[in-house]
Amino acid sequence: MLSESARPLIEATAPVIAERLPDIAPKFYKSMFEAEPQLIEEGIFSRANQRTGEQPLALAGSVVAFATHILNHPDSYPDELLSRVAHKHTSLGIVEGQYPIVEKHLLGAIADDLGDALTPEVAAAWTEVYWLMADALIKLEKGLYSEQANDSVFNEFTLVDKRETSEGTYVLTYEPADDTPMTDAVAGQYVSIKVRLPEGIEQSRQFTLIPVDNPRQRRLAVKQDMDGEVSPVVTAMEVGSTVKLSNPYGDVVLTGSTAPLVLISSGIGVTPMVAFLDRLVAEGSQRQVTAFRVDSSDAAAPLLEEQKALIEKLPEARFERWTVEEGEADHIGRADFGAQGVDAGAEVYLCGSLDFMKETRSALIGAGIPGKQIRYEIFGPDLWMLHDDAVEYHADAE
Repeated sequence: MLSESARPLIEATAPVIAERLPDIAPKFYKSMFEAEPQLIEEGIFSRANQRTGEQPLALAGSVVAFATHILNHPDSYPDELLSRVAHKHTSLGIVEGQYPIVEKHLLGAIADDLGDALTPEVAAAWTEVYWLMADALIKLEKGLYSEQANDSVFNEFTLVDKRETSEGTYVLTYEPADDTPMTDAVAGQYVSIKVRLPEGIEQSRQFTLIPVDNPRQRRLAVKQDMDGEVSPVVTAMEVGSTVKLSNPYGDVVLTGSTAPLVLISSGIGVTPMVAFLDRLVAEGSQRQVTAFRVDSSDAAAPLLEEQKALIEKLPEARFERWTVEEGEADHIGRADFGAQGVDAGAEVYLCGSLDFMKETRSALIGAGIPGKQIRYEIFGPDLWMLHDDAVEYHADAE
């Protein structure tokens, strides 16, 4: 709980710091990486996201979002925000000892930006906020690490099968390179894959686990982004190559609800939807399921046949598909999901590009679907969670 002495200082300065985040965040990361280059070299932070400026904004902004929540809801924390961050952190191997590093450079960047406006009292108040959030995350992360079947952050896996599922997207199947115990994954969870880039540094990215029959295997669908750093390396690997995979993490999983389920995806965002459908089939589910998907073309439609086969096994499931180009889809052109008659009591899951999910979520809310019933998965810095409507949603979803 925020102290009474800190509360008025945070109330007065949070709007200013929020407005100044685009200037504060780059200073924060520049200072931190100059002092601690191993955070990039060992793949804990994405170098690509530093270039775009997304990750600095997401991390610094999450502290402001946390502060805003505890001002408005003094008796609670933003649980979903903390859970999302904790799962991402544990998939990368972040540990308690790294939190003071972030504090030092984040508060230093705020001080540099605000100058004399950051009095010792204001600095102390923001230090209090930071450690309230950090302590909550450390506790969550220790719990997540303790649930794993092994105590390694990354383990060596061997690529045993590689197949192209659509234009530029590959299904990759891995088996452990040794006898390290494997944690069973929950449908919808992801792993971090760490690779060494040509210049020698390591980088990590997250990919959803897709269904596999062999419990000693991990299966991923990776879309090749030739402008990216990790996916070209991963998709160029031949069978027999080894990579490092984390244990499974992620909190966007199916709940125990029996409400109508709506799965909406775009492109490679279909991966968690396929995982959900596989789980429902395995359970013999009688749940009402609607799967909507959007693809740019038939050629660029990853896991389409696998998704169709799973839907056919569910007695109460239906499937509709859109493509931008002419093809075998049900619809050609832009999808308006607000006009699809989604049940107001439905549980909705989204995955795709950020713009796609923002547009789709807005359309659904406009059609009467409560925001707290719409869950989404983003791979990369979650800037959406920092928007006003998303902050309100996460504050209310307790």
